[in-house]
Amino acid sequence: MGYIFAKPNIICEGHEGVYNDSGVSKVNELIFLILFPFLAALLLLIIPRDKIRRAVGYIAALIILGASVYLLYGNFSSTVQYFGLSSDLVNRAMLITEGLIAIYIAYMSLKFRKYYPLVLIVLQSTVLVYFEFSRPTEAILNNLFLDKLSLVMALIIGVIGSLICIYSFGYMKDFHVHHKDAKDRRGVFFFVMYAFLGAMFGLVFSNNVLWLYFFWELTTICSFILIGYTKTDEAVNNAFRALTLNLLGSLAFILAIFYLGTMGSPTLALDKILLMDKAIVLLPVVLIAFAGMTKSAQLPFSSWLVGAMVAPTPVSALLHSSTMVKAGVYIMVRFAPLLYGSLPGLMLSLVGGFTFLIASGIAISQSNAKKVLAYSTIATLGLIVACAGVGTYEAVWAAMLLIIFHALAKCLMFLSVGTAEHKIGSRDIEDMEGLATRMPGVGVMMLIGMAGMFLAPFGMLISKWAAIRAFIDVNPVLFGLVAFGSAMTIFFWAKWMGKIIAVTRANGIANGRMNRDELAVLVVLTILTIGACLSFPLISHYFAEPFVLEVYGMAAQLGQDNITIMLLMFAAVLLLPFSMLYFRKKGKQLPAYMGARPSTPDLHFSGTAGVEKELSLNNYYLENMFGETRLMKTGVMISVVLVVMMFLFAWLNYAGVLA
Repeated sequence: MGYIFAKPNIICEGHEGVYNDSGVSKVNELIFLILFPFLAALLLLIIPRDKIRRAVGYIAALIILGASVYLLYGNFSSTVQYFGLSSDLVNRAMLITEGLIAIYIAYMSLKFRKYYPLVLIVLQSTVLVYFEFSRPTEAILNNLFLDKLSLVMALIIGVIGSLICIYSFGYMKDFHVHHKDAKDRRGVFFFVMYAFLGAMFGLVFSNNVLWLYFFWELTTICSFILIGYTKTDEAVNNAFRALTLNLLGSLAFILAIFYLGTMGSPTLALDKILLMDKAIVLLPVVLIAFAGMTKSAQLPFSSWLVGAMVAPTPVSALLHSSTMVKAGVYIMVRFAPLLYGSLPGLMLSLVGGFTFLIASGIAISQSNAKKVLAYSTIATLGLIVACAGVGTYEAVWAAMLLIIFHALAKCLMFLSVGTAEHKIGSRDIEDMEGLATRMPGVGVMMLIGMAGMFLAPFGMLISKWAAIRAFIDVNPVLFGLVAFGSAMTIFFWAKWMGKIIAVTRANGIANGRMNRDELAVLVVLTILTIGACLSFPLISHYFAEPFVLEVYGMAAQLGQDNITIMLLMFAAVLLLPFSMLYFRKKGKQLPAYMGARPSTPDLHFSGTAGVEKELSLNNYYLENMFGETRLMKTGVMISVVLVVMMFLFAWLNYAGVLA
C-alpha cells in the first residue's frame, strides 16, 4: 500500500533541483531547523559563564520553538512536499561524522571494558563503509520532505523539546546543589540537549534513508552521553546498556539499507520504497522495525529506558516524551502500510500488545514515581507499535494521535515529578501524600497530567479507544491484551492521583520556592495539555486524517455526537483540580472523621482500651502479582519468541515460501 500523492509544491529537475520561490523558502526552513540547534549547541558548549549560557539557551530555545510554529503556519494546509538538495557534500560530511562517532564509541567501550558495544560498532561500521564505497552512486532528487506526520513530529520536537531545554537551566542549577558529588558539566549537558533536537529534526525531515540513519545514530550517541552524565557506576552501566541495545537496532538498520541499496531496483528514497511491492521490501522493513523496537524500548529491549531514570529529569523528559523513543515509533508508523496484512506485521503488533500489558502490570508494583512514568511510557509506546504492526488506516490514525497526546501529558508529568522531588526530597509516591495542599501548583499540574493519561475525555483515552476499535476486526488477541492493559493503567494512575489529593496529616509546605524557569515551563505545558484535549477534533481533522488519507486513500474520524459528549465530559473533569485551588483558599480544613473518635491534626486517636494509634494510608502495590522481576521474565520470553517469528516469517517471504 503506497502513498496517494497530491501534486507537490516543489518542482525538482535533475540532481541539483530547480525550485519555485515558495520551494526555496520552505527548504530553507527545514535546513534552519536542522542546523540551528547544532549551532546553539556549540555556543552553549564554549560559553563558560552560567548567566550568559542561560540567556543564549533561552533565546535559542525560543527561536527553535518559534521556527517550528512558523513551519506549521506556512504548511498548515499543504499536502506532502519534496525538496531537492545537492547531496554529495552532505553525504561526505555525514560519513566523516559517523566515523568520528564510531571512534568515540570504540574508545569509551575500551576505557570502561564494555565489549558488546565495541563489537556492534565494528560490525556496523564495516557494513557502512563497504556499502558506501562499493555501491553505484544513486542520485536522490528529493533528500528532504514534509508531510503531516513529519510536521506533527517537528512541532513535538520544537515546542516540547524547547520547553524541556528552558526548564533544564533552572533544574540543573538545583541539581548540582542537591548532588554535590556530581561534577558540574552543564556545558556538555546543554550541548547534547540542543544537538538532540537538531538530530530529531533531521530524522523526521529526511526522505533519504541513509540520511535518516545518520540522524538516528546521532540520537543514540546523544542519549548515551546524557544517561551517563553524572559518571557514577550506575549511570555508566545504564548508559552502556542503552548504547548496546540501540546499536543492536542500528546494525539491523544498516543491513536494511545495504539490502535496499543493492537489490534488483536499488533505491534509498523513502517515498519510492513506500511505493514498492511489499513482497520485495518486507525483509528490510522488518529490519528497520526491529531498530524501531530497540529505540522505543519494546520488550525484550525495555531495560535501557528504565535504566535511563538515573539521568537528570530533563533527560528523562526529553528521551521519553519528545525525541528518543518517538523516533522508534515514528519510523514504524512511517512503514506501517508495508506491514499491513503480513505475518511479520502481526508478530510486531503482538510484541507491542504484550509490551503494553506487561509494562502496565509492572507499573502497578512501583512506588518510585519515575519508574511508574518509565513503565507507563513503555506501555504507551507498545500500544503505538501495535497500531503500526496492524497497519490499517484506523490503527495509523490512532497511533498518530497517541504520539501527540502522550508527548504532552508525559512531558508534563516528568517535569512535575522532577520539581516535586527537589522540593520534598523524595520521588516516592507515598511521600507525595497531600501534595495538592503542600505544593498546590505542582499538585494541580500533576493531576492534569495524570488525567491526560487515562481519564475520559482526554486525548490519550480516546486514542486508546480508537486503537481498540481498530484491533477488534483485525486481531482479537490484541484487543484482549489492550483491554486488560488499559484496566491496569487505571489502577496505577488512580492510586497515585488519590495520594496527591489525600489530606491526612499536617505535612507542611514543601521546602523552597519553585524556580521561575520550571514554573513557567510547567504552566505552559499544562495549558498545552488542556488546549490539545479541547482541540482533539481539530487535531484529528487537520493532521491525523489528512495523513491517513494521503497514505491509504481513506480516513477515520470522530462522529459529531462523540465530540459533543467529549467536550461536556472535559468540562466536568476540569472541575476537580481547579476546585482544589479554590477551596484551599476559601474553605477550612476539618479534623479527619475517625468513627466518632477525636483525632489530632497529625491523625493520632485513642483506640480500644485507650491505646493511642495513628492512622496510616498506604497504597496497594501487589508485588506478589505484578512484581517487576516476575513479569519482566515472562514478558522477555514471550517477546523473544515473537521477534524470532517475525524474522522467520520475513525470511520465508524473502525466500518465496510465503509468496
